Amino acid sequence: MVYEGFVFIGLMICDGDPFVIEYNVRMGDPETEVVMPRLASDLLSLLASLPNEITEEVKIDPRFATTVMAVSGGYPEKYEKGKVIHGLPNAAETKTLFHAGTTQQGADVVTSGGRVLATTERGTTMEEALAKSYESIKQIQFEGMYYRTDIGFDL
Repeated sequence: MVYEGFVFIGLMICDGDPFVIEYNVRMGDPETEVVMPRLASDLLSLLASLPNEITEEVKIDPRFATTVMAVSGGYPEKYEKGKVIHGLPNAAETKTLFHAGTTQQGADVVTSGGRVLATTERGTTMEEALAKSYESIKQIQFEGMYYRTDIGFDL
């Protein structure tokens, strides 16, 4: 039997040593938000070729991609919903923004989950992409919002 698909291994680095904290045979969140923007091949074509064992060359954008996830106050435990989100980029801006826990309420976009949204940016270096991701997330606000500030850093 041949497995064709994704394998995700989540690592936590403690004192320089890697520890596996989870593994999945699917794309996870927020990992998907950095993988998909780098995919230069047509995803549908790649998926359609799998049952026929016709494998296309997977083309990857060489730039780095980083994601910062904005979450609701209290996440991952109990968190409030319905907080109005301010500072969302309009469609003409070139930001990559993934909505995860949002919903439309009248003219407003509001929180509806713990993981609310993710900003993904690309750059020629990881540092450049990361700086862009943090700049993007700082433009967005909602009551109780927080995000990690140690993404991409070796602690």
